[in-house]
Amino acid sequence: MTDRLEGWEKVTGAARYAYEYPLENVAYLAAVQATVARGEILAVDAEAALGMPGVLAVLSGGNAPRLAPVDDGELAVLQSRRVAYRGQFVAAVIAETPETAAEAARHVRVEYAPEAADVLLRADHEGLYAPEKVNGGFPADTESGDPDAAFAASAVRVDATYTTPAEHNNPMEPHTTVALWEDDGTLVLYDSNQGPSAVQSTLAEVFGLEPAQVRVISEHVGGGFGSKGTPRPNVVLAAMAARVTGRPVKFAVPRRQMWATTGYRTPTIQRVRLGAGLDGRLDAVIHEVVAQTSAVREFAEQAAVPARMMYRAANRRTRHRIVRLDVPSPSWMRAPGETPGMFALESAMDELAVLTGVDPVELRVRNDAPEDPESGLPFSSRNLVACLREGAARFGWDARDPRPGVRREGRTLLGTGVAAATYPASTRPGEAVARAEPDGTFTVRVAAADIGTGARTALAVIAADALKTDLGKVRMEIGDSRLPRAVVAGGSAGTSSWGTAVVRACEALLVRLNGEIPPEGVEARASTADEVRSRQKYARHAFGAHFAEVAVDLDTGEVRVPRMLGVFAAGRIINPKAARSQFVGGMTMGIGMALLEESIMDEAFGDHVNRDLAQYHVPTCADIRKIDAVWVPEADPHLNPMGAKGIGEIGIVGAAAAIANAVHHATGARFRDLPITPARVLAEL
Repeated sequence: MTDRLEGWEKVTGAARYAYEYPLENVAYLAAVQATVARGEILAVDAEAALGMPGVLAVLSGGNAPRLAPVDDGELAVLQSRRVAYRGQFVAAVIAETPETAAEAARHVRVEYAPEAADVLLRADHEGLYAPEKVNGGFPADTESGDPDAAFAASAVRVDATYTTPAEHNNPMEPHTTVALWEDDGTLVLYDSNQGPSAVQSTLAEVFGLEPAQVRVISEHVGGGFGSKGTPRPNVVLAAMAARVTGRPVKFAVPRRQMWATTGYRTPTIQRVRLGAGLDGRLDAVIHEVVAQTSAVREFAEQAAVPARMMYRAANRRTRHRIVRLDVPSPSWMRAPGETPGMFALESAMDELAVLTGVDPVELRVRNDAPEDPESGLPFSSRNLVACLREGAARFGWDARDPRPGVRREGRTLLGTGVAAATYPASTRPGEAVARAEPDGTFTVRVAAADIGTGARTALAVIAADALKTDLGKVRMEIGDSRLPRAVVAGGSAGTSSWGTAVVRACEALLVRLNGEIPPEGVEARASTADEVRSRQKYARHAFGAHFAEVAVDLDTGEVRVPRMLGVFAAGRIINPKAARSQFVGGMTMGIGMALLEESIMDEAFGDHVNRDLAQYHVPTCADIRKIDAVWVPEADPHLNPMGAKGIGEIGIVGAAAAIANAVHHATGARFRDLPITPARVLAEL
């Protein structure tokens, strides 16, 4: 159990976040958002704003610096008169104070030629198409055997449609950038993001610079959940404003503006068909997904991908279709793909368990796959069954009466549910430097980002192990693009990827030292590109199981979760203290997904109507009662030198399905549309 190395700085306020860097002669930016969902900008009247004391400049499509085109159309900030979605940045005010900038932004008048907008996702939308790839680089469609014939011939069939709403990942620290241009033309960004190296590369491309001319500093980041995984319009706008004014510019995106400009989880419509024998053994798995993307940037959520490897079945088909709507661009949100996809698949598995009369835990055990059903590759390790068995024992599953709606305490119905979890265990190429200092300590450098997950501490533990020294003798330097290049903190690949580079750099350093530290010190660098490529002959995934108990109020329809247990198999756990926090955090987010979270699109308004945390509900302390996370021992030599799998995302995967399945067990009503709100429950009761 290791405390966070930066814990003292965070609790005392010494830890410096992007907005807090002290700079002289700072100006402040406020953005103006489009008030139509689709159309053309006819004119921008900035006269009133420019006449206010303290206003330095107003930027719009007519006077903004020209940018180089990039693949991500969201970054073409103020480059066109076209409005692609309501809330798009269409102008910006730079002023001496944040208050002046915000007030002046309200005086910028934008005239539009509005056009009819299409903002609602439908399963029968005429614009649906198959993307070339879905998120993660997977093919959009796969098929093996004859799934239609196998499904039709199955003794037991599930054919159900599940929906998940748009969800917004609003981290505690908003998307914030401080931008300045140095005299030599270098762009310096103090930015809240999940990967300084990625922001450096992208901003260099946008502004026509060499990567070495861009420096990105992200020493401390107050959460991301995927929303800060790639650069957003705010960082481009801040850099643009700093160039125009010749001064450092600070821009913190207000909470209500984040809804349109920083990404969200797409809504999904998922049809799942399972064909099985009377014993519950699967013969056909068909998972078809409909999701949305924007008109300026394609993003295809890979929700059907987990069905390709989760359970054994000779006949299977997965398919993704997306449609370009006049909406903000969806993007990564904690465990993209697996989170909505496993809600549908694990809900369907529960329906299959009811139809066959097979216990839901046993049903999953019977369909466990000894190798990846689609690729045929062996799993580097797969301990799903161990998670299910351990969880059932700890949760008291054997005492469960399988009949729905029979447990009751006064006006409350009680039920329990289970769902499996999985997430890929990825390792990506990267670099690190380890240095032996003359005083006998060590400095390890890598451009990783700690977004609150404890990455800085985990890497120090890894380095100390590799160097065979005490943790107190290791100093980690992270969060700066001038450090050795690193992948983003996302896809549960951070610790695995950064840690591999750290281990190899430390090993190389020990070879160079040969037992002695010269007066000037010595360092070694490592790159892991070749090593990572050599590990592609295994299917690598973490697995888990969620067990949930719910209490459903017959009078109000309110659903509570008195207890929840997650059991995970995620390789070597580097820091148990932080790991449990990550698992529990993911499970808590899963409770929010199941019962609370929903961004509601107004068709006439063309935007999400609940755009703040007063109306977009997330779990609070009163919602989270007895929740626990444990893990089974797992040794996996095929992943990386630490034997570690990512843990940041698997905690949310399957959690919503476990709760929905428990609600069915409590009430006898099946809820296939999230969230399970009191209104929906009362309609069924």
